[in-house]
Amino acid sequence: MDFENMNIWCWLIPLLVGAICGILGYLIGKGSSTTIDNSGELNAWKDKNAKLQADLDACNGKLKVASTAAAAGAATTAASLTASAPAVETKIPFDAAAAKAAMGKAIKEDDLKVVEGIGPKIEGMFHDGGIKTWKELSETAVARCQEILDGGGERYKVHNPASWPMQAKMAYEGKWAELAKWQDEHDHGKL
Repeated sequence: MDFENMNIWCWLIPLLVGAICGILGYLIGKGSSTTIDNSGELNAWKDKNAKLQADLDACNGKLKVASTAAAAGAATTAASLTASAPAVETKIPFDAAAAKAAMGKAIKEDDLKVVEGIGPKIEGMFHDGGIKTWKELSETAVARCQEILDGGGERYKVHNPASWPMQAKMAYEGKWAELAKWQDEHDHGKL
């Protein structure tokens, strides 16, 4: 009879000790865990993103108004010119010294990589798409930029070309200090 009682206790004691240890472990683990609340930081980033989007929309609005006014002015000017007068486009001269001073590195004329977000592979894709200069990129619609990126496959879908024409225009016009400031304020061109 003692043998049977001893056999039950050999099973019962380890089970009770295991159950008690499990409960204590759970309570200790639950009590020491901390929850990290990043909602404030997330809201700050959302606010910054909304401000940047509003800035971009304002810039696009100004660009649309300027292009409409320029188109109206061009139509008036074209009507006043004779058909025999050839159209002359003046190229803004590139100042490598000013570019280096503002950007902190040597810049080559029409190097699309000066636009934050464009690296060597994306630059090659734009060259293949017929966009080889800052002026051409500045006159390219964001939708066309996105088409070129989409042509590169899934790998390039993370890029947002919304600011690329604007940055290219600053580079083409020689507004190096303005471009450097914009890139610094906008997390190096990322919206």
